[in-house]
Amino acid sequence: MNYRALNPEDIQVFSEAISTFFERMTQRPARVRTAYMLDRPETILWNDFNGVIQVSGGFRGAISFSAPQGLLTEVLAAMGETEQSLENVLDVAGEIANILSGRARRHFGEALDIATPISCVREGAVIPNLAAGPAYAIPHTWGPYEAHLVVHLDLVQRR
Repeated sequence: MNYRALNPEDIQVFSEAISTFFERMTQRPARVRTAYMLDRPETILWNDFNGVIQVSGGFRGAISFSAPQGLLTEVLAAMGETEQSLENVLDVAGEIANILSGRARRHFGEALDIATPISCVREGAVIPNLAAGPAYAIPHTWGPYEAHLVVHLDLVQRR
């Protein structure tokens, strides 16, 4: 099997998913900035908490959502959750990654198999490098917080 990297139109799907998520879940839009290609082959974890979705099927790679604790606790509050425990913060990081991946699945179709989210704190976390192509970071701000969606996917090209 051969693989190809994502193109700019594919990345735009993820940018739109970020905007849609924050607008619908919190009634406060996120400001999505220009996506850029990372110069490192591995996924970078910038923030306190991370939700990671590994993908397979017609794809290989991972999608990760990285955010500071303050953003995640405010999202929990906007969703009506009053318990701000470490467990709930980790859960919402994974759930956001899952929701954003699910929106991308609508674009890419059923060939995008999404695994159960993995949630982790930044320290000591290792994201496996499953894709060969470049990783793209999509930075965005929501209120005073900056977060990142990192998309590191290859598409399978059948012969």
